[in-house]
Amino acid sequence: MRRARAWLVALALGLAVGGRADAQSPIQPLVADLSQHLVAITTAYSGTEVLLFGATDGPGDIVMVVRGPILTHVVRKKDKLGIVWANRESVIFEDVPSFYRVAANRPLEQFAKPEVLSRHQIGTKFLTLPIAQEDTLSPEEQAQFREAFLRLKREAGLYGGDDIGDEDTEPRIQTLSNRLFRVTLKFPANVPVGPYSVEVYLFRDGQVVSAEITPLIISKIGVGADMYGVAMDWPWTYGIVGVIVAVTAGWLAGVLFRK
Repeated sequence: MRRARAWLVALALGLAVGGRADAQSPIQPLVADLSQHLVAITTAYSGTEVLLFGATDGPGDIVMVVRGPILTHVVRKKDKLGIVWANRESVIFEDVPSFYRVAANRPLEQFAKPEVLSRHQIGTKFLTLPIAQEDTLSPEEQAQFREAFLRLKREAGLYGGDDIGDEDTEPRIQTLSNRLFRVTLKFPANVPVGPYSVEVYLFRDGQVVSAEITPLIISKIGVGADMYGVAMDWPWTYGIVGVIVAVTAGWLAGVLFRK
């Protein structure tokens, strides 16, 4: 039912695009939207799906890029000291997407030029990941930390979809009659909260001829949101209260079991 509704809405968008062309008004090559623009995270949240659908004014290739909140991330390198492993070096990646996902109707290399992908930062190969200590690291060290960052993000389920041919990546964009398209965006349980941008590109002859950006908000609500706000705004208070609660619970459990 949900998929049929999406195709019906996309069909209506396609008819609207065609209607504007018939009326000799300016043609909008690409129209896209989301099934919802707000994802609410509650204590029972275990992941969700959001549907992207739309229409074009004719044949072309569709690419979707989802970028999550821009944050700072630290990647640490472990070395073995005697019989234990310890963190030695660390690198700070500044202002990078905490979530990044790409989908297309067919492999990117079949229709998009590398310089165009690089210009729009489509695919992790072309994604800019600024390093704070760039001047102190050799190109080889930068490449190692970059690969480690991408590997950790993929393992967490927060990056992916651009490794064409990998069965574990995001599903391809489905198209119908060279005009309608749809794809399901999957967000895991550990998805970062904050503002997201869903970018949709229409490619023809290797170039971007139209693009749309649709906002998406992922936010905590209810008790989870209150606890998250306290943890972010008053971390010391949150930590102390957490320790007190844990100690009290342990003491009560001890008393009950003695009885």
